Amino acid sequence: MHTSATFGWGRVARLGLVQACIGAVVVLTTSTLNRVMVVELALPAVLPGLLVALHYAVQFVRPRMGHGTDLGGRHTPWIRGGMAVLASGGFLAALATVWMASAPVAGLLLAVLAFALVGVGVSAAGTALLVLLTRRVPAPRRAASATLVWLMMIVGFALTAGLAGRWLEPFTPERLLAVSAGVSLLALLGTLLALHRIEDGPGPNAGGATAAAPFRETLREVWAEPVARRFTVFVFVSMLAFSAQDLILEPFAGLVHGYSPGRSTQLSGVQHGGVLLGMLLVAGCTLLAARWPARRWLAPLASLRGWAVGGCLASALALLALAASGPWPQAWPLAPCVFALGVANGAFSIGAIGSMMRLASEGRAAREGVRMGLWGAAQAIAFGLGGVLGTAASDLARWLIGSPGPAYGFVFALEAALFLASAALAWRIASPAARPAPHGPLWAGAGSP
Repeated sequence: MHTSATFGWGRVARLGLVQACIGAVVVLTTSTLNRVMVVELALPAVLPGLLVALHYAVQFVRPRMGHGTDLGGRHTPWIRGGMAVLASGGFLAALATVWMASAPVAGLLLAVLAFALVGVGVSAAGTALLVLLTRRVPAPRRAASATLVWLMMIVGFALTAGLAGRWLEPFTPERLLAVSAGVSLLALLGTLLALHRIEDGPGPNAGGATAAAPFRETLREVWAEPVARRFTVFVFVSMLAFSAQDLILEPFAGLVHGYSPGRSTQLSGVQHGGVLLGMLLVAGCTLLAARWPARRWLAPLASLRGWAVGGCLASALALLALAASGPWPQAWPLAPCVFALGVANGAFSIGAIGSMMRLASEGRAAREGVRMGLWGAAQAIAFGLGGVLGTAASDLARWLIGSPGPAYGFVFALEAALFLASAALAWRIASPAARPAPHGPLWAGAGSP
């Protein structure tokens, strides 16, 4: 990679600010409006659930968005355009929510359009941002860069949730519209400022071989690559396991361990603290190994595939501990198990994201956007399914077993099995040595992510 194309920490932080802006609009749309529909408007909880699932479902367009970045070699137009669509969808979602109170059918139709726009905006901006990071960040700094960007996204979640909650008091429909418009506008302006002259020219592998290739042909070629195909399956299975726990952990704490609503909310904070520690652990270890490459005992710390595999195995163990606490809640301390699960999830997440950034460049040139879009679509669909399947499985298990403790334990054990399968999939993913191919070298090199 040419030096002029390489991003330093300042530009990585600016992309992290963009990710925080994306997160600000998404959290207001998927969390705050969810609560308003259910509590203030007394609508069925399944309605916002289906709308959130819709915003995940439309993200199957991510490979097409990635193909667009491959065609022109420019990423910031896609990020700007995606953010504009996302901000518009966020405000329209708030408008639709308010409209549902007086015109339910019209409000619902507008909400469907708005949540679809949110999904399309996230697809365009998020995919292009990841491709830009992949092409411009040197390999030794990718795990740390991914950690910084994702931490800033979490900060965006937290700040928006806290400030929006304060600004919405006392609640009125007019105040909801004002807060949504303000957050959407600030997110768009923040994105435009952060992206100003950040991409000073086409990066490596811009355009090139993809310029004349139609999207379907390019997608077919990428899917034919064994590593890309295996990694897609790994992303789907691991993210299914990762997301299936989200909606059942707090009910499990309340029903089985007797936690009050306040304590169960604090438990969620314990888990997020563990995720943060796991992310920082991977970032620090990979940077340490890159700083002293001659010290062989540090070499295993640089393996992103190793962190992905280890994080999946540790997540499975933590989930099995939670499963064991179901039948015997008094014998297992819940908070340490949840914290350990958070650390494992954080390590796995950064290992997987860093591997994603590395593997996007493996294979035929100028296909990074399509690969990243394919994996982003697999992640989004898995997230949408995970919440539904996790809650449905817990309800079914409680109906079949009767007692909530063993029922939730059974579901956690199933999630642990998914993480074990993910570890096996991640272990098998490695780029083989370069070899001749009809259209040039298929793989860029050897080694594990």
